[in-house]
Amino acid sequence: MSDKTILSVKGMTCASCAQGIDRHLTGKGIKGVHVFYDSGEVEFETIDQKQTSFVIKEINKLGYNASNSVGVDQLPKSYSPLFLKTVLSLILTLPMWVSMLTKHSSIHNFYFQLILTSIVYAIGIIHFGKSAVGSLLQLRPNMDVLIMMGASTSFIYSISGFYLSESHSAWMNFNFFETCASIITFVLIGNLIEEKSLKRTNVAISSLIKMQPLKARRITNAYSNNEGFIEVTVDLLNPNDLILVNAGDKIPADGLIYEGYALIDSAALTGEAIPESKGINDRVLAGTILIEGSIKFIVEKCGNATTLSSMIELVKKSTFKKPKIQKLSDQISVVFVPAVIGIALITFLINHFVFDISTTLSTLRAIAVLVISCPCAMGLAIPTAVAVSIGNAARKGILIKGGDIFDKIELIEEIVFDKTGTLTTGEFKIEKINYTNADELTPSILFQLEQYSSHPISKSIIHHLQEQNTSFSTISFKEIKEVKGKGIIATDKENNEYYLGSGKFAPIPTDANYQVYLFKNKELLAFIALKDEIRKEAKEIINWIKSQNIKTTLLSGDILNRCNDIASELGIDTVLAQQLPTDKAKYIEEKSKMHSIAMIGDGINDAAALSLANLSIAIGDGSAIAISSGEIILMTKTPLLGIKRIKDLALSTNMIIKQNLFWAFIYNVLAIPFAAMGYLHPMIASLSMGFSDVIVIGNSLRLKNK
Repeated sequence: MSDKTILSVKGMTCASCAQGIDRHLTGKGIKGVHVFYDSGEVEFETIDQKQTSFVIKEINKLGYNASNSVGVDQLPKSYSPLFLKTVLSLILTLPMWVSMLTKHSSIHNFYFQLILTSIVYAIGIIHFGKSAVGSLLQLRPNMDVLIMMGASTSFIYSISGFYLSESHSAWMNFNFFETCASIITFVLIGNLIEEKSLKRTNVAISSLIKMQPLKARRITNAYSNNEGFIEVTVDLLNPNDLILVNAGDKIPADGLIYEGYALIDSAALTGEAIPESKGINDRVLAGTILIEGSIKFIVEKCGNATTLSSMIELVKKSTFKKPKIQKLSDQISVVFVPAVIGIALITFLINHFVFDISTTLSTLRAIAVLVISCPCAMGLAIPTAVAVSIGNAARKGILIKGGDIFDKIELIEEIVFDKTGTLTTGEFKIEKINYTNADELTPSILFQLEQYSSHPISKSIIHHLQEQNTSFSTISFKEIKEVKGKGIIATDKENNEYYLGSGKFAPIPTDANYQVYLFKNKELLAFIALKDEIRKEAKEIINWIKSQNIKTTLLSGDILNRCNDIASELGIDTVLAQQLPTDKAKYIEEKSKMHSIAMIGDGINDAAALSLANLSIAIGDGSAIAISSGEIILMTKTPLLGIKRIKDLALSTNMIIKQNLFWAFIYNVLAIPFAAMGYLHPMIASLSMGFSDVIVIGNSLRLKNK
């Protein structure tokens, strides 16, 4: 069985570096490789420590510094190593920029400029050199190769020119020290701006992390006269702990309220601006804020198992699944650096030997080609747009598990809906509970068996029974199991068999007007009529889907007449009723071979069908299995409207991606000829290369407001 391992990697200077590590490790057979360029982390699937050591060794071969220690840099953010390198390089490069405007002999002194440039060049080697050499040794050249080639050529050419020149004035024609220093300084400035900008693209993760509470009040001596509480850090909480939360506190874990009332602000988690009222038997989520009242709840999930922690992990990993268009970009990036090196060499040869241009100018033009062509913008074009879009959706209660979803949703030709809990609220109104005998234990049997099901119908019956009864007897069952799509079967100590569920699960023929039956052996104990309310946004979203020329289908385990009633009211095209989970899965599997199909559901019986759909969408208040099967999770109070929001966001995201790629490619296509013909000095080239990155990131950030 494999586990996830995360390594800290220092030395990644751009998105191209991250792509190089990804390709190298994948080529070595490492599975599940994901590289976080902005946080300096690499995640992968590992079997044992030996494999982890192998991965560290392979990353280090590329010129980076990998280790098991994952953490935040201890220096203040404004004084990061990159910041210090950039400031020092800028200070040392300024005198050489001044030398271009003045003829002061001390500034033009060879040894003075050699000392300044050597320090800047050393900084460049430290920051870019190891990665460049490592990538060349592994035959996977990255953009650092282009930077170091340009800077090294300038540096070496300047020193050679000094010793080969007959006079100081003649050496000035060979002086590229300011070019060497400027290339490194401008690229460092670009990296620094890029680093700051990328942090803005990950604002969703940052805001979710800030929501995590740090402390909790754990109740001691519960249900006694000596009841009290102690304050503990959330990492010390365990399931079944009892927690007290007062007004103004953050909920420290997921749990079930057993005492009290509260008004809870869930806006940051679900996107809902209106606070929710919560009382006994309602669930609360970690990270939400109690703004009024006081509650006590039982911890169900804590630490990394909470909904909030799962959201953080999901949003963090969601950019790994790449849109199809990125595959083309990645393929181009693989051959781009070698191609640029070839173009730079050809530039020098043609300029010098064909057009008889001096060695100095020919070298200058070749250097400009190397620097202007760094593929940073190309590497950032797609990941930044995807990261901003997924973060934007997460802040509005829509969790997207991969960037490839933006491709999928535009291809959907049919959307299949589950009924209960999807098109309907799942909050059933109990129209009638009929008991067929006078056995006082029947309500207790019904109440206890329904506890073993997560179906919305079960929750509604439990709630109704609690309103009708203040206490229930405990029945001893030796075996209880849930049969998906049908109901519950149980056996007590006297070997009596109980059946609780739909009519198709009943041991004898039943009346279609009732949804739930309780049998003891083959004796009918109770039958229940329910009414499930249609979600208020269902009609609106079905109309919108049909306006997009997308077919709608209702796929439900409920009886035909109720499915037809809902389909008729909403205008759904096709109805398939009384479907078992296997029937749903079979339908989705067959249809997905014919055209692109999306499935939206919320229950355990939807999990198999969701996993087989081209695009799977889960309702956020549904079962954990359904949610884990969904590629999109809708967590708002009007979840179905999320379908339209995702489609709109996909259109905007794909448009931004195309704009980014257009700029990245056109920039290189236009800039390389200008550099080759001598219209771009290497200093200007390095500055414009960094500027192109900023344009791509800035364009992606527009998606924050979509």
